[in-house]
Amino acid sequence: MLKLAKLHHARGFHVTFVNTEFNHRRLLHTRGPKALDGVPGFRFDAIPNGLPPSDADATQDIPALCNATMTKCLPHLLSLLARINGGDGTESESPPVTCLVVDAIMSFGFDAGREIGVPVVAFLTIGACGYMGIRNFRNLIDLGLVPFKHEADLADDVRGGGHLATVVTGAYGMCDGVQLRGFPSFVRTTDSGDVMLNFLLHESERILLVPDAVVINTFEDLEGTTLEAMRGVLPPVYHVGPLLLRERHEIPAGSPLAGLGCNLWKEQEGVLEWLAGRAPRSVVYVNYGSITVMTNSQLLEFAWGLADSGYPFVWNIRPDLVRGDSAVLPPEFASAVESRALLTTWCAQEAVLQHEAVGVFLTHSGWNSTLESLCAGVPMLSWPFFAEQQTNCRYKRTEWGIGMEIGGEVQRDEVAAILKEAMHGEKGREMRRRAEDWKEKAAKVALPGGPAEANLDAVIHTVLLSKNQSKNVDT
Repeated sequence: MLKLAKLHHARGFHVTFVNTEFNHRRLLHTRGPKALDGVPGFRFDAIPNGLPPSDADATQDIPALCNATMTKCLPHLLSLLARINGGDGTESESPPVTCLVVDAIMSFGFDAGREIGVPVVAFLTIGACGYMGIRNFRNLIDLGLVPFKHEADLADDVRGGGHLATVVTGAYGMCDGVQLRGFPSFVRTTDSGDVMLNFLLHESERILLVPDAVVINTFEDLEGTTLEAMRGVLPPVYHVGPLLLRERHEIPAGSPLAGLGCNLWKEQEGVLEWLAGRAPRSVVYVNYGSITVMTNSQLLEFAWGLADSGYPFVWNIRPDLVRGDSAVLPPEFASAVESRALLTTWCAQEAVLQHEAVGVFLTHSGWNSTLESLCAGVPMLSWPFFAEQQTNCRYKRTEWGIGMEIGGEVQRDEVAAILKEAMHGEKGREMRRRAEDWKEKAAKVALPGGPAEANLDAVIHTVLLSKNQSKNVDT
């Protein structure tokens, strides 16, 4: 969202970037008290998220958060828009709001745009495959495949078998032979009233009702077939990715705008310097994202798998990575990996993945991480946790040829073996070749004058500026 907002600002828009108050406070904590002061024409603001106040530096309960945003946030956003527009009797720091760019699963923003009478664009921060996986939820329910009939059906074995191995025929916009386990994880419930299942049903279908266009962070070469399916069921769809590459082309490095960031965890220094002393493609980079959690047993299996692989590695271990506890590794692990491991809390991931020392990325398979790795030409080992990460993992393995999967029940010998195959095995060499091909394709579409820039220009001029005579507008 922030990258897209920066690109709008670079084209002359005045931007008000709206966070929840909870995340606003977290960003101030991780990036410093002046981090959200903004730059001329780009300001930050915040609204309550509908949950009780909390100052915890940790991930909120996702189902509770989604339910709260769906049911409680519209009045708060309308109040903010009124304040910006001067309708509350106060003098605004910004010009009047003339368009909204809204996270596609925060559809209360669509209602707000309709109420104040401005164009609304829905921005999908997930890939086309992830979105179409969610759009098929209704189809899976109609087929009687979801919710699951028995608790035992929830058990997953990546080697096959069980209810999750059911091949779904007629899944619109999905690749052939997709199994239930390849759909976003919220189908994995026995409860028809499951909060997340119904939240995603609600949000994915409301995108049809209000937005003037849909913008998505992907590109045609990567997801062309799926994008074509999306065009059959959505308002006009504009693919503008990879946004990380467009940002590099359009936002000057070192500029005040480039300095605006959104990491929810404090980044540690010295990682690039540590990598500088390593041979090319010799290091495993490990990061499970901002909100993925695991058990202490899983943490230990990953740790000893990394140790037994023999490779040097960088591993981001957030304070809340272990569910309900602190992430603590035994002293004997530190002794076993001495001089070949760097354990951090968080780091500048884009820069790390671009470093020539990194040979493979062990990831939760979130969409941002997927694109960052693909754009760096780094193959991936996936341990998908939730949401559309399972779908991203499947496409990386079967459609794009740049990934392998680690089973849900992590075992150290499997982790060590798959790392060795990915780093120096035949499968790993093929993944690296394919990853380099995708890196070149991504770079090409993101060039000035290429499809990503042309599509962003199109949505700006045909949708966002459709009711305005000037680019001095607020989005």
